[in-house]
Amino acid sequence: MPGRKVGPFHVGNNGVCYNISMSRVPLAERMRPQTLDEVIGQEAIIGDGKILTEIIKKAEPVNLIFWGPPGTGKTTLARILAKEYQADFVELSAVTAKKADIEAVVERARVNWNLKIRTVLFVDEIHRFNKAQQDAFLPHVESGLIILIGATTENPSFEVISPLISRSRVVIVSPLKKADILKVLERAVKAEKAEQRVDSEALDYIAELSGGDARSALGDLELSLNLAKKVDRPVVETAVGKKMPLYDKSGDYHYDNISAFIKSMRGSDVDATLYYLARMVQSGEDAKFIARRMVIFASEDIGLAGNGALNLAVSCFEAIERVGMPEGGIILSHVAVVLAKAKKDRSTYDGWVRAQALANKSMGCPVPIHLRNAPTKLMKDLGFGEGQQWTAGFHLDKSYLPDAIKHEKIFGQPSNYNHNEK
Repeated sequence: MPGRKVGPFHVGNNGVCYNISMSRVPLAERMRPQTLDEVIGQEAIIGDGKILTEIIKKAEPVNLIFWGPPGTGKTTLARILAKEYQADFVELSAVTAKKADIEAVVERARVNWNLKIRTVLFVDEIHRFNKAQQDAFLPHVESGLIILIGATTENPSFEVISPLISRSRVVIVSPLKKADILKVLERAVKAEKAEQRVDSEALDYIAELSGGDARSALGDLELSLNLAKKVDRPVVETAVGKKMPLYDKSGDYHYDNISAFIKSMRGSDVDATLYYLARMVQSGEDAKFIARRMVIFASEDIGLAGNGALNLAVSCFEAIERVGMPEGGIILSHVAVVLAKAKKDRSTYDGWVRAQALANKSMGCPVPIHLRNAPTKLMKDLGFGEGQQWTAGFHLDKSYLPDAIKHEKIFGQPSNYNHNEK
């Protein structure tokens, strides 16, 4: 297969240089689609009227940032686009690349420019480049010298600088559905002429374990084929073992799961509440982190509708500290179900948000004189504390708020605040 390798990046028609026989190339690489028509899944971005298909039809390259989990085809899509553009494809990994590597790419792009050849630079894990490294691409992206395609598993809003995002289209590449993974596996089995060696239950199990990651599924299939002449579920279990869920305690998966958990409780969906709780617990999430979010939820979302919810949530946190895991999962699930099923009332939270906003705008307003202490005769003569009585339930006819905001209403009003768990 034609191709050559330069420094830390690969250059060629498909961006890969093979110096070994095809039989030793991993199955996932051998099965990599070469055209959009060969791509399985991704119906949201491929097909009539969808962004990638339309970009190719118009033959006008666009700077793109592919955002999605591993094994969903981000690199494959970049290579297909470069091939359709008839461009020189340069693949760079942000993990290993240095300033000199970036400069070498720019110089190559200048040579291509003079030869009227487009240059597509694919930056894998672009979120690992720091701000200065990302800034280095800007002038060349703006001038059109480089067509940039970045790939990231992290939210570009937080990990990619705004100027690059504004000059690019962010395209979400979704995990493949189980049915799509099965199609990928069946295609691979046919290509390997292994139809008689792999039973359907084994393929189904591999697809189930994949978590929407086609590369992982193909790797598991290849390992199973190398392990036995006949591949059934027990062989797959032996080859693959137990896979850890895809979960990063400091990344998007962490925030996405806790957000889904909170919103499921807010929507009183008990099944979804338990499901997302189980995902977090099985992924090794800190049980105290989950319990803390439940304490906040009890006050924020249940509030006056169930004043006992806060005490229950606090008890849950304390119980987790004393009991630990895995038994603490029983306590978490118990309290999560209670919180999900409870009536909801956000009036205290909304009131707190409005109070903070009003206080922020009126910090300079003096406290009304009649609410101030009057420890001296002079202060009493000036009206400090006038009308106050030290009796339970006494009520002043005057406003308790500063004059400038005495007509403001805080409690019982919508906060107009869009809360975001992340």
